Amino acid sequence: MRRRAFLAAASLALVPWHGHAADSAALEAAIREAIGDAVPQEGGIELRVPAVAENGAQVPLTILADSAMTEADHVRAIHVFAPRNPTPGVASFHLFPGLARAEVQTRIRVAEEQAILVLAVHADGTVRRASAALKVTRGGCLA
Repeated sequence: MRRRAFLAAASLALVPWHGHAADSAALEAAIREAIGDAVPQEGGIELRVPAVAENGAQVPLTILADSAMTEADHVRAIHVFAPRNPTPGVASFHLFPGLARAEVQTRIRVAEEQAILVLAVHADGTVRRASAALKVTRGGCLA
C-alpha cells in the first residue's frame, strides 16, 4: 500500500501535519510495525488525557477499550503514538483474555502540542482507533 493511501485509509489526518517527510515516514513505519496492513476503524476506545499539560514530561493517559475480554472477544494490544515526538511510537501494551476490562493507565512524554493516537488490536484482527488533542506548555522530549 502506498504511503498516502495508507495514511488516508487509517484516517491519521488528526491535526494539520507540520513535520518533515522523514517524520511522516517514522510515524507510518511505527504504525505498520504495530498493526501491519490493517485499516483502523473509528471508535470503541475512550481516552482520558488532560486538554492542557503543564509539563510534557509526565502527561497522564488512561485508555479504555470496549471489549468483553473473553477468549473469543478480547483486546490483544493497545498502541500509543505521538506523531510529533522524535520517536512516534510511545508505548505498546499486550493484554490477554480474562482481564476484568481492557484498561491501561500510564504517563507519557510529548514534545509539543499534538494529537495523541491510540490503536487497539482485537482478537479477530480488527483495529479500533481514537485520538485526543493535547496542548503542552513545556515539552518533555528533546529532538
